[in-house]
Amino acid sequence: MILLATEDPTRTHSWIWPEGYEIYFGGAASIFVFALLFKLAGPTLKKGMSDRTARIQKQLDDAANAMSSAQAEAIRIREAKGDIGSERARLLAEADTQAQQLLVDGRARLEVEIVDLETKAVADNVAASGRIGDELRAEVARLSIAAVDHVVSGSLDAATHQELIENFIVRVGAGR
Repeated sequence: MILLATEDPTRTHSWIWPEGYEIYFGGAASIFVFALLFKLAGPTLKKGMSDRTARIQKQLDDAANAMSSAQAEAIRIREAKGDIGSERARLLAEADTQAQQLLVDGRARLEVEIVDLETKAVADNVAASGRIGDELRAEVARLSIAAVDHVVSGSLDAATHQELIENFIVRVGAGR
């Protein structure tokens, strides 16, 4: 049998376009799916987009508020920094004044202590010289007595010795 040119079912008439019935049913199915998506998913998508817009707007507002508060804080810090410089200068001036006052007070105290120490040293010198003089007189008297005893005991007899004792007693009695 001779085969007539029959159509091959695996091949289409155009390499770009499908068959007509495929376009018709595929188009109708696509329109149906798009209509269902528009009807059912549209409000959800619209709500999601508006929520997203609101969330983004809130983030923008929060960022603007944060930026304005950061700028206010920066201004406050700059003012505080200026205040820190003036406060530092004030504290340094106050410290210099206190240091000068401490030096003046210390010098005055030292001068008073020096005068007191000099007065005490003079008094100690006078007392020491008086004590030394007394000790020297006592030593001279002791040595004189020892020398007189030695000289007198060697040259005095008993009668002269008795007479000296009686004269001494009379002088002591008359001195009263």
